[in-house]
Amino acid sequence: MSQQTEILHLRDWLAHTIIGQPHLIDRLLIALLADGHLLVEGAPGLAKTKAIKTLSDGIEATFHRVQFTPDLLPSDVTGTDIYRPETGEFEFQSGPIFHNLVLADEINRAPAKVQSSLLEAMAERQVSVGKTTYALPELFLVMATQNPVEQEGTYPLPEAQLDRFLMHVNVDYPDAEAERQILRLARKEARKDEVPQPNPISEASLLNARQEILGLHMADAVEDYIVALTNATRRPEQVSPELAQWIEFGVSPRGTIALDRCARAHAWLKERDYVSPDDVQAVIHDVFRHRLVLSFEAEANGIHADAVIDKLQEWVAVG
Repeated sequence: MSQQTEILHLRDWLAHTIIGQPHLIDRLLIALLADGHLLVEGAPGLAKTKAIKTLSDGIEATFHRVQFTPDLLPSDVTGTDIYRPETGEFEFQSGPIFHNLVLADEINRAPAKVQSSLLEAMAERQVSVGKTTYALPELFLVMATQNPVEQEGTYPLPEAQLDRFLMHVNVDYPDAEAERQILRLARKEARKDEVPQPNPISEASLLNARQEILGLHMADAVEDYIVALTNATRRPEQVSPELAQWIEFGVSPRGTIALDRCARAHAWLKERDYVSPDDVQAVIHDVFRHRLVLSFEAEANGIHADAVIDKLQEWVAVG
């Protein structure tokens, strides 16, 4: 069985287990294949935790959930040196960040120091404690969640830290039919009925898939389209006076790279060996949503990032 077939089977299994959230499943797989991290925003109870936990069951990977709270310390995430009296030496006790898949639950409830320690580890793929640096696993994905309902006692992530996330995904409530399926699945799980589970995908297969995705063909016109979209956010006055009024700061070069990687992963999951403008348009909202800084005028008029991105796609032509 090819790597692509294995991962498509994994996607189908996840869709039968995580009902009503196909977009979240798709974005989790894209983040895994594009070697990035995911920021997920949605109300409680929308299967965010279950999604990444179930994903860890479908691959050969370790998983850990960290509940972010105001009293959390950076060492609670990264780990710390522990003194061993029997040897008279310090020994490093690794923190939960050293797992392959990490859920940072309600990341905006922890103070800035804790957020910074996590985001530094995400960007550098290493943790420094004292004079020693420890490498994180090669297969490493952080899914951070935010609850948009309750904002009291939260510490919003600054734009520079939001930029570290490959995508920012919004999840919503399932429809009525999906809700019925959730009820039936919950009863089945309560009865402890056996649910067929695919053989876990090896880390080597996932790493090989990443290399295969990087080798997909991308025409110069598609590459130019990606660059034109990002440049339009930085020089909106060259595109439209209306766009210039809405955007305060545009997308960073990380956004350009993320759009390329996510579009490639999206094309690969569609079983194509080339990247089309449709792949770019399919992922651009999740890639740009948290990277655009809107003006006061846009916010005062109730214009959100998704509406700006919609207009951006209308005004920037393909090729």
